Amino acid sequence: MTFPAADLRLIAVDMDGTLLDGEGRIPDALWPLLDRLHDRGIRFAPASGRQLATLQESFAAHRDDMVFIAENGAHVVSGGEEVSSDALDRAFVAMLLDRLRNLGAERDLGVVLCGKQSAYIERPDEAFRREADRYYARLELVEDLSAVEDQVVKIAVYDFVEAADLASRIDDLRGTHQVVVSGHHWTDIMNQGVNKGVALRRLQASLGVSAAQTAVFGDYLNDLEMMDAAELSFAMANAHPEVAARAKHRAPANTDHGVITTIERLLG
Repeated sequence: MTFPAADLRLIAVDMDGTLLDGEGRIPDALWPLLDRLHDRGIRFAPASGRQLATLQESFAAHRDDMVFIAENGAHVVSGGEEVSSDALDRAFVAMLLDRLRNLGAERDLGVVLCGKQSAYIERPDEAFRREADRYYARLELVEDLSAVEDQVVKIAVYDFVEAADLASRIDDLRGTHQVVVSGHHWTDIMNQGVNKGVALRRLQASLGVSAAQTAVFGDYLNDLEMMDAAELSFAMANAHPEVAARAKHRAPANTDHGVITTIERLLG
């Protein structure tokens, strides 16, 4: 496996199905690799649907040197400083919450209101809480999501059956907002034009990094736009067919630590 020579300066990496192994863990081999990247002046950016606090907790020992593309691109932070964020209109949030409550009468749904300060849920049962806790390190149980005062950058909906089916039920929102299936059970709703690719381009501009100096890794539909923002774009061997078609290169599966082995080859 060979790649074009690159003056690599930025690596953006999806988490689930990409960096994380089959048990949902960060491979131990990443930590010394992050030190190598730092020594060579290469920024490493987890790019995920997860909240900022979750990503920062996962990379606590390296967080000051890292860049985080959180909430599918709706919240980007570099070195503790916000690069960009995109909050939803409060009237839209109220309308969508009402609509999801109505859909919840016929579907088993859990809603997470993703704010810049915390994530919020009003459904308290253990089954949903267990799923939400996986992605939201900072999570508050409230009586009424409509009363939350935080700036909301994303609404995430967990469908216990099939996210794609839920997305089809709110497909009309695509005219004004992003509706992204980010996993088998999760659907994310954000402002129009918010995605990992837009966030990555904003980050590149803030860092003075070009697409030619950027590598990206992803596996699922919420990684599609990110593939277009880098000349070194890698779809994992386990990637969704649309992601594999969009990327320029392939990487071994996440279960084979494909991100790490590919970055090591890029470093030479």
